[in-house]
Amino acid sequence: MKTRKFGKTNWLISELGYGMWGLVDWSGSDQNEVEKSLEMSVDLGCNFFDTAWGYGEGKSEQILGKLLRRHANKKLYGASKIPPKNFIWPSKAGFQLKDCFPASHIIEYTEKSLRNMNVEQIDLQQFHVWEDAWADQDEWKSAIEKLTKEGKVAHWGVSVNRWEPNNCLKTIETGLISSVQVIYNIFDQNPEDELFPLCKKMDVGIIARVPFDEGSLTGLLTYDTIFPADDWRSTYFVPENLTSSVDHANALKPIIPEGMDMPEMALRFILSNPDVGTIIPGMRKIKHVQSNISCSDGQGLPKGKLEELRSHRWERQPTEWSQ
Repeated sequence: MKTRKFGKTNWLISELGYGMWGLVDWSGSDQNEVEKSLEMSVDLGCNFFDTAWGYGEGKSEQILGKLLRRHANKKLYGASKIPPKNFIWPSKAGFQLKDCFPASHIIEYTEKSLRNMNVEQIDLQQFHVWEDAWADQDEWKSAIEKLTKEGKVAHWGVSVNRWEPNNCLKTIETGLISSVQVIYNIFDQNPEDELFPLCKKMDVGIIARVPFDEGSLTGLLTYDTIFPADDWRSTYFVPENLTSSVDHANALKPIIPEGMDMPEMALRFILSNPDVGTIIPGMRKIKHVQSNISCSDGQGLPKGKLEELRSHRWERQPTEWSQ
């Protein structure tokens, strides 16, 4: 596994991290295989694990905590997220900071994360939604300063709302943020325009999430795909989105390099960008751990293929179903 310097933290983190949402809120998760997948990821060099209180109301954090204790002799980096107080994902323009992240709430849920993970310090604590209009407000700043001084959090980050990569630029410029988590993949190339250059200037680490576009960039979805009602994707892949997602994925199939499949091409597209610190695909199955981590070989994609994929950029705007 290759590592990359993660912004101002100076951590060397695995360029393939582990996204832990799918361990609790997606259908098809087998707990025994999840445990084996986590163990294999560590064995193969993964050292960055991204969870959140919102993933099963702390269950995913507890799973991560157990993993950290089993590997106390290794430096594994644990990242979590504070849910908004109003529990609405994503936030919307016009939402007030006091309704989402008052200081008391930031402190309360950081304490919950500490207990769930059974650690004295969280390596990276993130805001699970964000509005850049909050950048200059003191409420969140005083809370993170307090928790940092107390040694309960090493670094802070923001997770940017879907398809709003510029909704954090002023916040980055405060100098208080060490990382940004953003959707970045073959379709969602917008972060390259303004976000990535600013992160490079401010030495802010970039976490690329949703590398497979919630599944469409696996190439396995069809126009007839149906998700169980208790799987959040059943509300995301509404007919309108499912049809367009499959259309866009099908357009990629003829240009997949020989010897690759679509997921590998999707990961290598992101790995080809040196601005990205780590990618956090969900890896609930052992075969996914093996195939995803095998992409961390320093090869990326040929320049010509990267240029070809530029034309598959898909401009999208938040909607009622985009979450």
